Amino acid sequence: MSAAASLAALLVFSATGITLNHASQIEAEPRVVNTTDELPASVLRPLAGEHGEAAPLPPSVAEWFSREMDIHAGGRGAEWSEDEVYVSLPRPGGDAWLAIDRTTGEFEYERTDRGWIAWLNDLHKGRNTGTAWRWFIDIFAVACLLFALTGLWLLQLHARQRGKTWPMVALGLAFPALLIILFMH
Repeated sequence: MSAAASLAALLVFSATGITLNHASQIEAEPRVVNTTDELPASVLRPLAGEHGEAAPLPPSVAEWFSREMDIHAGGRGAEWSEDEVYVSLPRPGGDAWLAIDRTTGEFEYERTDRGWIAWLNDLHKGRNTGTAWRWFIDIFAVACLLFALTGLWLLQLHARQRGKTWPMVALGLAFPALLIILFMH
């Protein structure tokens, strides 16, 4: 049952394991989109007051960016200086940032997309994916451990009829150990 529950994720994680091992050989051309504009005066006002060093954007400002520019910067800690607010917006398969001039309301937004392979690789690592995804990969890892342990239990049950069972298990452990000992420095 653990294998059945893990099958789709196991296929994706195995494929992305290969792409991660060969990341330097897979060429990708990042797409960068840069937007500059100016906030309306009514949206700029909440940025004028005092804010903590890592305080998020005021809700009205975050809502305006979400609604008008399709930039989802709410709830993230921002870097506040006297002149500027900077919000880092990392995401799987890319990156983004938003810088707002607190005096003039001019802002610059840059989004980089590194492609679907980078997106899948970031999902594999849980990079910039959020809490729900990190829980999923942890639960998936536990299901894979159960799959392996039940497999060992099945090997134990049938080992008497198959004489090569334990030598093959030992080889499965010894081969990676030898690679590490002999070829990793």
